Amino acid sequence: MALPACAVRAFEPPRQPERGAPARTTCPRRHSRVEAELAASRPGSVAASVRAGPPRGVSHGFHTRPLLDKPRKASSSLAGAACAPLFALLSRGRRRRMHVLRRRWDLGSLCRALLTRGLAALGHSLKHVLGAIFSKIFGPLASVGNMDEKSNKLLLALVMLFLFAVIVLQYVCPGTECQLLRLQAFSSPVPDPYRSEDESSARFVPRYNFTRGDLLRKVDFDIKGDDLIVFLHIQKTGGTTFGRHLVRNIQLEQPCECRVGQKKCTCHRPGKRETWLFSRFSTGWSCGLHADWTELTSCVPSVVDGKRDARLRPSRNFHYITILRDPVSRYLSEWRHVQRGATWKASLHVCDGRPPTSEELPSCYTGDDWSGCPLKEFMDCPYNLANNRQVRMLSDLTLVGCYNLSVMPEKQRNKVLLESAKSNLKHMAFFGLTEFQRKTQYLFEKTFNMNFISPFTQYNTTRASSVEINEEIQKRIEGLNFLDMELYSYAKDLFLQRYQFMRQKEHQEARRKRQEQRKFLKGRLLQTHFQSQGQGQSQNPNQNQSQNPNPNANQNLTQNLMQNLTQSLSQKENLESPKQNSGKEQNDNTSNGTNDYIGSVEKWR
Repeated sequence: MALPACAVRAFEPPRQPERGAPARTTCPRRHSRVEAELAASRPGSVAASVRAGPPRGVSHGFHTRPLLDKPRKASSSLAGAACAPLFALLSRGRRRRMHVLRRRWDLGSLCRALLTRGLAALGHSLKHVLGAIFSKIFGPLASVGNMDEKSNKLLLALVMLFLFAVIVLQYVCPGTECQLLRLQAFSSPVPDPYRSEDESSARFVPRYNFTRGDLLRKVDFDIKGDDLIVFLHIQKTGGTTFGRHLVRNIQLEQPCECRVGQKKCTCHRPGKRETWLFSRFSTGWSCGLHADWTELTSCVPSVVDGKRDARLRPSRNFHYITILRDPVSRYLSEWRHVQRGATWKASLHVCDGRPPTSEELPSCYTGDDWSGCPLKEFMDCPYNLANNRQVRMLSDLTLVGCYNLSVMPEKQRNKVLLESAKSNLKHMAFFGLTEFQRKTQYLFEKTFNMNFISPFTQYNTTRASSVEINEEIQKRIEGLNFLDMELYSYAKDLFLQRYQFMRQKEHQEARRKRQEQRKFLKGRLLQTHFQSQGQGQSQNPNQNQSQNPNPNANQNLTQNLMQNLTQSLSQKENLESPKQNSGKEQNDNTSNGTNDYIGSVEKWR
């Protein structure tokens, strides 16, 4: 029986490569590759028949015959070797791995071909669409239809860039809440930053009658002199934030020196080694931790002037300032702070020259701190200093016997404390409210004639706002802090009236400046007109008499010019006044700002 050609060739000695063929190498892989190329180059060989078929993948189109997962079975091994591909002689496991790799390669080539053709079709369609649009818009100037291959690639790149930007925008800014998608922000006018900070109406009805001296707060603070600002810091009222503003956010000739890692800053007067600010972040707790009004008024002069003789002490003006907060929010914030381990044990509570005894001021807890206490236990303690803290820290405790509750009845004691706190608050140089940050900034700047670098930020989400309480607990907290509730209502009314009074005074000052500017322009116009008229008459007196037989013509002309100028300036003032006085009634236009505001208060009441 005759053997197949491939079998006979396998028993023959190796042939020498033909002329021009690559030489043999010692590398077995390259040696086998060279033999395969030689076999493929001979016409009629099995390798040539295999190579003559379509290549793998989709290089010849999508209608290529599907590849077989298994090689065709032959009647005998020799016949199969003659008719099947060369890799049929390999082992079964090796053939299986080669088929898996071949199928993966075919799938990747198919996907790449589909993606390429799809993008090409998309670019072609977009090219025609844009060509039609440009042809309608620009007419004969459009030559999009004659785009070359580079233009197609550029158009495809732009489309892909646009799709990528859309995907990134969806990841970075999902939904319709994104600020970038709010086109109204670009078209809406800038709102007044001082209006409706607490989401309430900008209009309020005053409850108390205050004099001009109570509303007008203008402190002649001389930072180069001996005046001193004293900050009374009440717990959990936002005093830490305001204290940082005082040392880091004020435009000064000599700013405070604040070092990294240190809470205290050095706030010296220009050209002196003396501080102008008495606060936590400038002098520390020199009079005790969170010293109240009673402690500060008796401690600050001695701390500032030291052991200097009283006759040699300079005549200083101590300007006291503080910040108040809604009593319920402040109470809940202090409870959360105590839960985290705060005790304020270092507070001295010095009154009338001595601290209170343990019988006068018992403690609500027995351990090192009161951490983890529930709200009910916090409210049940009758000696809790969190109850009516703002009234107690702003009043003069010497009027009620300090912390000795047996000096007078409780009702009388509460009345004296409340009246003392109201009086001290009203006569303070400045006080602000946590719920009105921008108004607080405005009043401080107008009071002390000192400007902040960056505006204050209103935080409506705090630890106290995260506490969910029912109506019953809120009523109980208000009952425990009934003195603070009345003091805060009084302070809020005084604060808002001061703000409106200062705003009206500012608008009236601006109106007065416009009137002075109008008078100045009138005088300049008349002076220029009369000078030009006098020069003309001095040069040609006869000609002027012949041309102007009526001597009253110049006066009429001058009056017409004055009337036109007055009307134009008045129209300009009428157009500007509604913008500056938005949200306020302008019924009374008297020159006295105090009478105007007081009259408005009487009308509102």
